[in-house]
Amino acid sequence: MAKATGNRYQALIEKIFFDHYTEGATALSFNRQDIKDAAAALDIALPDNLGDVIYSFRFRTDLPVRILATQSEGKEWVIELAGRSQYRFSLVRINRILPRDDLARIDIPDATPEIIRAYALDDEQALLAIVRYNRLIDTFLSLTSYSLQNHLRTTVKGIGQIEIDELYVGIDSRGCHYVIPVQAKGGNDKIGVVQTTQDIRFVQEKFPGIRCRAVSVQFMAGDVVALFELTLQDDQIRVMEERHYRLVPAKGLDGDAIRNYRDKVP
Repeated sequence: MAKATGNRYQALIEKIFFDHYTEGATALSFNRQDIKDAAAALDIALPDNLGDVIYSFRFRTDLPVRILATQSEGKEWVIELAGRSQYRFSLVRINRILPRDDLARIDIPDATPEIIRAYALDDEQALLAIVRYNRLIDTFLSLTSYSLQNHLRTTVKGIGQIEIDELYVGIDSRGCHYVIPVQAKGGNDKIGVVQTTQDIRFVQEKFPGIRCRAVSVQFMAGDVVALFELTLQDDQIRVMEERHYRLVPAKGLDGDAIRNYRDKVP
């Protein structure tokens, strides 16, 4: 067999897709064994972590050009979890969640311990720590919140195993309780519509009757953190609220800006 050229993840996912694709299809189911079969057919060494092939195209990397060429206007292929070691290509309406360029940046004093910045192992871990130490969930949602668990691996009916980056619980001034799943994206990772949907479904299943406030956070340039509150509406992810917070040393706070923030409070 001839050795496959180019990126092996792209070669694998492209073969899996076209092994199942027929013109006009909007959903293509496959499983983990298909990854192994595709690797054998292409004479590609299997990656140590098979799941990273799927994760890469769900959150980090665009699908190969040949797959994108089969998308109908206004729609895109996403990869969904469909059970234990089961996956599904689904053709859905394009739904991009990107930080706005024209949004004002709110300065807040940086409370992140220097030692945390020194030893954070990756962007996602650093971002979750920054959000936690600066109580950005509280500030953004106007709640008192507590981190319950991070990197929570659990299962959701009809989806299978999922991982929630961090799970908070919160309480408002009237004593109402909330469950707040948080997904964190740093570097070139994309805010995952699929991941947000999974997080919301998890709360609905595991905490029935308690309001879910799903949050996504993303690094921006210049020590700015973008926070989004997201919701499901008509089977689409919608942005309820977006704020950009810039972390600055206390001595770098602008007194005039602080007074302006206060004056804008209703």
